Amino acid sequence: MRLFASLLLLVVLSVVAMAQQPAPPKTHLKVGDKAPEFSLRATDGKAYKLSDFKGKKNVVLAIYVLAFTGG
Repeated sequence: MRLFASLLLLVVLSVVAMAQQPAPPKTHLKVGDKAPEFSLRATDGKAYKLSDFKGKKNVVLAIYVLAFTGG
């Protein structure tokens, strides 16, 4: 019975958490379009702009949401 109650609580909390997430931003970008200018803070603490890499062959943006969380 405790297992069922725990699972039910987990499901309820998951549904509530998913309902509170904001909608993704709308964009008019299509595959092959140039990316708009943006900047992000990296794990080294520095902020990098997309334009910093202009003239390089390729830019890959990799986001691993569980990095350094132990998950």
